Amino acid sequence: MNKLLVLGIGNMLLTDDGVGVFAAQELMKETWPEQVTIREGGTFTQDIFYSFKGYSHLLVLDVVHCGGRPGTLYRLTEDALIKDEKQRLSIHDIDLVDSLRMAEALFGTKAELLVLGVEPKDYVTWNIGLSDEVSAVFPDFLALAKKEIQTWLADHGREKSA
Repeated sequence: MNKLLVLGIGNMLLTDDGVGVFAAQELMKETWPEQVTIREGGTFTQDIFYSFKGYSHLLVLDVVHCGGRPGTLYRLTEDALIKDEKQRLSIHDIDLVDSLRMAEALFGTKAELLVLGVEPKDYVTWNIGLSDEVSAVFPDFLALAKKEIQTWLADHGREKSA
């Protein structure tokens, strides 16, 4: 079961909160090996844990509130999210960790979590599109996501060919 789910979460109607969904949409335009699935998770509800079934790894793309300058990029493990109260995803972080635990209880396995995030400037204004600060780093955010997928494929994607 070496499969990766890349999940872009957020609300595209609330400026920077949509960065994860916008990134997932861009990644979906590319061709990926069958062990990689790219999905939009929207505003992420706890019942999304059903989507985790069959995946060994989960890469989440979202805004992260760590107190940095808008546009700062972050790479966070599940342990980092649990241990450091200052590292918060958008409003979805509690649901994410809880959903991983629910999936483990129901399916007997839990995906290994990695979060790529961007410090937002504006996540409360009704607007489809990103702030200038987040828009400026969006290509880097997308490149970081692609790099993580390629690294995962190099490290874990060999199972099928073995």
